[in-house]
Amino acid sequence: MTIQLEEQQVRPTLSRRPARRAVGPWYLLGMWLVAAFLVFSPGAVAHAQGADDPSQVNLDENDYRVAVNIRYDNEPVENARVVVSGGGYEAEAVTNDRGQARIGVPTTDAYEVLVDEETLPEGVTVDGENPLTVEYGSQSFRPANFFLGEGERQTTGLMNQFVERLVNGLNFGLMLALAAIGLSLIFGTTGLTNFAHAEMVTLGAVLAWAFGVFLGWPIWIAIILAVALSGVFGWAVDAGIWRPMRRRGIGLVQLMILTIGFSLALRYVFQYFIGGGTYQLPGAGGTRHQILGPIRLSTIDMVSMGVSVLVLLGVAFWLLRTRTGKATRAVADNRPLAAASGIDVEAVTRIVWIAGAALAGLSGVLWAYFRPGIKWDMGAQILLLIFAAVCLGGLGTAFGALIGALVIGVLVEVSTLWIPSDIKYVGALGVLVLILLVRPQGLLGRRERIG
Repeated sequence: MTIQLEEQQVRPTLSRRPARRAVGPWYLLGMWLVAAFLVFSPGAVAHAQGADDPSQVNLDENDYRVAVNIRYDNEPVENARVVVSGGGYEAEAVTNDRGQARIGVPTTDAYEVLVDEETLPEGVTVDGENPLTVEYGSQSFRPANFFLGEGERQTTGLMNQFVERLVNGLNFGLMLALAAIGLSLIFGTTGLTNFAHAEMVTLGAVLAWAFGVFLGWPIWIAIILAVALSGVFGWAVDAGIWRPMRRRGIGLVQLMILTIGFSLALRYVFQYFIGGGTYQLPGAGGTRHQILGPIRLSTIDMVSMGVSVLVLLGVAFWLLRTRTGKATRAVADNRPLAAASGIDVEAVTRIVWIAGAALAGLSGVLWAYFRPGIKWDMGAQILLLIFAAVCLGGLGTAFGALIGALVIGVLVEVSTLWIPSDIKYVGALGVLVLILLVRPQGLLGRRERIG
């Protein structure tokens, strides 16, 4: 394959540049709402129905339990807020009239159980450790008993909480950027809004689990194979579905609707083969180490952030310094003009599909460690955030997707200081709407010429 790109050939005059329709904020908002409809499908609705009892949280979707009991003077304490966290997983519940709460957790690793002393009766504090660390071993059910007394409350400072959540947000944003850049490259080179990108994220995690747990291969080999096969899947999907439809001149709206159906089909294929449970990759969770001040990261967190940074630097070098990367940018900027300049746009499109699917697969592996856990619909859970990152940074711009993902990741994690963690993703929609009202083309997007 030879890609020819001459500087003088890709420098168009204004009169020769084909007219392109501007992408307005309402189109982007509509695309975001379609993604919301896809996520809040019957499976998501069923999950929401389990939240009727605030003392019973995440029990159906997880195999392990933390049983919290809070008593003061041998009497149960009602309406006390309890937070369980560990390995990137966090959930909260409120005690019932018996002073009890049950919270489902995805792994048998150590978890910290924290009682929010602001929700206790006035003048009452926790006697003993708070948070309390629980470890499972081979058991699936662990109690966390708290006994209260009178005393002075000790709370974690707001600044320490902010710094800790900021670091978690950067970790989440880097992982999100891998998927967002792949989606942005695909949109930029083909114009396709690919809702099935969420299932490419899921595919990477499922393949890593199949090789690393089901077959028992070393996890680093399993991850490499998962990323490579994700890229092969991207090539196969483009060669088998999207390329023939491009040749037949199928419209982008019809193609977008087809990606929604393809997404649903893949999602239930995953459910058929792996079921509805939650599965763990080797090493998920683990103890967090004190890094600096309030910053506490596990070994997996540090490796995940390091891998994400290295891969993103590699993608930046590829786009800026290699002939194929420059050709990709030329096709994303103006596909007809790139073809007229001698670039093999179909070859570039194949490379972008392979690279985008591989990045999504790697993102799925890191997301499985961050959650932690693998589920059949795990990609759909962050689909809204992926689209928000792409729209926020600017449609079709890889570096815009990177910045948008970091902003979304930090916002989602830091917002839990003021809003419940169950609705932390709502803040992403609010920021997206505000940015698009002020700058419809996104942070790094360009205004398109009309007419």
